[in-house]
Amino acid sequence: MPSASQDTPEAAVVASAPGRCGIIGNPTDMYGGSVLSCTIAERGYVSIRPADRLTLESDQGVVTIRSRDDLRQRGDHFDVLRAVISQQQCLGMKAHFTCWSDVPTGSGLSSSSSLVVAALYALISYQGRAMSKYFFAETARGIELNDMGVICGYQDFYMPTFGGLNYMEFRDKEFYREVHSEPYAAVESLTPLVPELPFVLAHTGVEHRADVVHRPIRERWLEGERHVVQAYVEIGRLAREGKKALLEADWAHLGRLMNENHAIQRDLGGSGEENERLIAAALRNGALGAKLAGAGDGGTIIALHPEPEVLGSQLQQAGASRILQPRPVAGARLEESAVDTPAPVAGTFARTAE
Repeated sequence: MPSASQDTPEAAVVASAPGRCGIIGNPTDMYGGSVLSCTIAERGYVSIRPADRLTLESDQGVVTIRSRDDLRQRGDHFDVLRAVISQQQCLGMKAHFTCWSDVPTGSGLSSSSSLVVAALYALISYQGRAMSKYFFAETARGIELNDMGVICGYQDFYMPTFGGLNYMEFRDKEFYREVHSEPYAAVESLTPLVPELPFVLAHTGVEHRADVVHRPIRERWLEGERHVVQAYVEIGRLAREGKKALLEADWAHLGRLMNENHAIQRDLGGSGEENERLIAAALRNGALGAKLAGAGDGGTIIALHPEPEVLGSQLQQAGASRILQPRPVAGARLEESAVDTPAPVAGTFARTAE
């Protein structure tokens, strides 16, 4: 996390944070469970530079923030910036915020969460403040949950913050307490221990709002529906077993566990027609396992295959709109220079939780 510096910065900052894919265990990060997750190379970006008033820029243009009312959520591409500025009580800032992303929108790869993390990191860096990584991840999640009103998981914020390939446990974090009352997740980096990641990600091309997928199942869980409660206990167990399989490079076993994970989530209503079509194509072409990489009803699947590049080509032929790979990369960071950063481009922005 950034260390303290001048109170009144004179130079712009650019921060970024990566998207992520759930290998196994998702979505039990919302239910006190365990998740094995990896970042992707694609990132969300936010820049801040001094200005004579508070303005926000995205692929939809520029807006000026003059009052508290201007920070209300409007369902547009400025909402992430509005939420971060509101939660951090920065209405009086004189600065220009710009956001953009190369994480596919509505893909189930934490497109909006990576932007929340990038925006918060840029802001505290610009102001010369510091936060621990754990408190930072919890704060970022609180922004999307409380200020944006989106039901979302914890891995969506821990992964863009910490980066890499991680095994995470979320014990006692299922009831969404206030950020200062939340216990921290347990984050174990497996990056140096796993030299090979034979996975491929295939985006269905269907954008989704994860909140729409998660909310009805979460309501059933909160009501104590036995089937849902037991399902997420079992998926958490699969993640713990999957960690061992990954560390031992037992790909056949890990593939079986991924298939079990998906079967449970599908039976709860958490998948979708396009997800099932690509998963079937992956398995038909030799994948050892295939499942949702995030929420279903569109978004992205992850498949385990001895030759992921070959499978990626086959999934493109089967209709996948984009092929990506899990890649352990750095979490939230400052970019080296604010000069010559890419301008926002239409279609390269995400605002809803994945």
